[in-house]
Formats: sequence, structure tokens, C-alpha cells
Amino acid sequence: QVQLVESGGGLVQPGGSLRLSCAASGSGFSIRAMGWYRQTPGKERELVAISGGSTNYADSVKGRFTISRNNARNTVYLQMNSLKSEDTAVYYCNAVGSTIYGGSVNAWGQGTQVTVSS
Repeated sequence: QVQLVESGGGLVQPGGSLRLSCAASGSGFSIRAMGWYRQTPGKERELVAISGGSTNYADSVKGRFTISRNNARNTVYLQMNSLKSEDTAVYYCNAVGSTIYGGSVNAWGQGTQVTVSS
């Protein structure tokens, strides 16, 4: 079973930066892609950035956010710069892949709050 643990959220002023981290633990699996999603009250969870065979970003964060991975450690990071109030949300880490038994992996972290406010 795959478990994801996130860290790095918090309160930051507009224009500031934060770095989120997410580490996958467990055994018997391989990860194909890892990404970050975010959700605000009353809205659906939306993709922020994903790193797999390619890297993709939501249009709203292009040029400001950077996703990176350490495959050896099954870890993914999200460097967020030039933060705006509209970036305020709960950020969730996601990992997809497969188990050694042929099953699929689609794991979510517990979420970390990012608040951008002066």
C-alpha cells in the first residue's frame, strides 16, 4: 500500500514563495507519475502540475510554479513563486502507478493548506 505524506504548506504574503514536498512510502509498487492538485471550498479539485513521462502545468501557474521529482526517493516537490491570493487552497499530492501484483496505484496525500494573504 502506498502512503503519501505532504509538508510545506502555510501562510505567505502575496508575491512570496513556498515549497511543498510529498514523499511516498510503502513497498511493492512503482510510480509512473506524481502530481499536485488543489481544492477550494465549493469547487472541484483541479490539477496544478504533474510529472510523469512529461511535465504539465495548469495555465494559471505556468511560469510561477515548478514541479520536480526525486525518483530514487519517490518524492515530488512543488516550488511556488510569485504567489497570489487565488492560489489559496488545500494542496494534495497524487501518485499513480502499479503494484508488483499487477494492480493499479492511485494514492492521495492528506492535503496541506496554502494561504496567500497580507
